[in-house]
Amino acid sequence: MLVTYLEASRDLCETDSILFGAALAVCRIIGAKVSTAGRATGQSSDIPAWRRRIEERIAKARARIGRLICFRSGNNRPRIVRTVRMAFAGTNFSLSQPDITQKLTERIDDLKQRSAAWGKRIRRYTKRSTRFNQNHLFQSDQKRLYESLEQPIISGTGPAPNQADNVAFWRGLWSEPVNHSEGPWTEVMASQCEGITPMDPVIITPDDVAEAVRRAPNWKSPGLDGLHHYWLKGFVVCLTVLARQFQEALNQKSLPSLFTTRITHSVPKDQGTTDSSKYRPITCLPTIYKTLTSILFSPFSSENATRADVCRVALKIVLK
Repeated sequence: MLVTYLEASRDLCETDSILFGAALAVCRIIGAKVSTAGRATGQSSDIPAWRRRIEERIAKARARIGRLICFRSGNNRPRIVRTVRMAFAGTNFSLSQPDITQKLTERIDDLKQRSAAWGKRIRRYTKRSTRFNQNHLFQSDQKRLYESLEQPIISGTGPAPNQADNVAFWRGLWSEPVNHSEGPWTEVMASQCEGITPMDPVIITPDDVAEAVRRAPNWKSPGLDGLHHYWLKGFVVCLTVLARQFQEALNQKSLPSLFTTRITHSVPKDQGTTDSSKYRPITCLPTIYKTLTSILFSPFSSENATRADVCRVALKIVLK
């Protein structure tokens, strides 16, 4: 079905909408839960499901312990009595037994031991998960591992900054006009770039798109379109269409406004979460736009090698 729709697509915006609709249809067919509010993917909870289940057991056990203690102290309200009957469900227990106090004490001790065991299980699993993640990070990025060990753990669960203060802070950085005075480095850079041979016209092939998609992480945070690289890898029939439309966009020197519209998340840099200046903005751009930029700045093929070398030379000049 995608072939028919993609062949009729007129631009990258339509292609993006078609791919998003196909991904949503697949999710509905297999029964997967998705968030489509604003076509942006909501962040999932950092607490794993197994830990939430154990914490719920502990919370229920503690509530039951409190009501059993109340009943043992003489509180005979219907709700308390109902909890006591539930605590002894499946046993030959009766409220008129002479040793009811001993039975209650044993049941309370049993629930306390279970809660303690569940708590130890959470700590054991958490320690194992941390050790596993650190070992994996050591294999992939040692610098990032050492930085995470040296830096304190920052929690963003505190009070958020005031919305008015937040808007005023970022408006002062982004909205107010600023007069920049270009230094002599611009003249130096211009003189050094005079000897650079102009690069050949950019030619994007389906193989370039396929390689860029293959190298991209499956579930990297998407932009406003909510489309992940996972779907581009699955819908292989879209690669040829994307290559053609990428080429058309470069030839026309224009991109849809969707590709430059972004979602910005504020990440706290330290514990002072009420200060707007202590947040780091992380911007998420649409997946298809990131695919295009990865093709332009990565030497996936011989045609792209020249423009990648030119980009590296320009970056070296700027850094000097």
